[in-house]
Amino acid sequence: MFARTKRLTLRPGWPEDAPALARAIGHESVVAKLARAPWPYALGDAQAFLSESRGPHEPRFLIETMETGAPRLVGGIGLQVAESGHELGYWLTPDAWGRGYATEAGEAVVAMARHALGLHRLDAFHFVDNPASGRVLAKLGFRPTGRVEPRTSRGRGGEAPAVMFELDLDDDRCAPMPLAA
Repeated sequence: MFARTKRLTLRPGWPEDAPALARAIGHESVVAKLARAPWPYALGDAQAFLSESRGPHEPRFLIETMETGAPRLVGGIGLQVAESGHELGYWLTPDAWGRGYATEAGEAVVAMARHALGLHRLDAFHFVDNPASGRVLAKLGFRPTGRVEPRTSRGRGGEAPAVMFELDLDDDRCAPMPLAA
């Protein structure tokens, strides 16, 4: 599965992407915001990630931009099966932060979940110390559940509090939450 947005290409990762993936994600400031990525993140970690098998309802994409004239890997996004259903996860390399890429990629993946995969609900979370991710989730229409739960972060070497979100894909009214100015 592939997706194109105004500025991005979302595509599967291939073995030859491992060096670019390791460079893009290999920042402590990125890995500390993720659940499953180890720190430090090495080429072997990228190779292992790219070789993992996934189910048909667990699409995973590398995010590329063409804004410099050539494709450049700036992040990753995907869905995975979790205890309560399907969970959205994403990350961006630091020099891509603040450009709206996570929201743009997220809109494409949420649309896939709803229309191509026929899912009815998505869950997501962000660590308490990463409020920017909460703003992205709100823009995508996710609603906070009111729960803060401990979640494992391999990059942190333990658990950290996480704010839980949900999105009802069957609710036509699920519009993005208004953001405080």
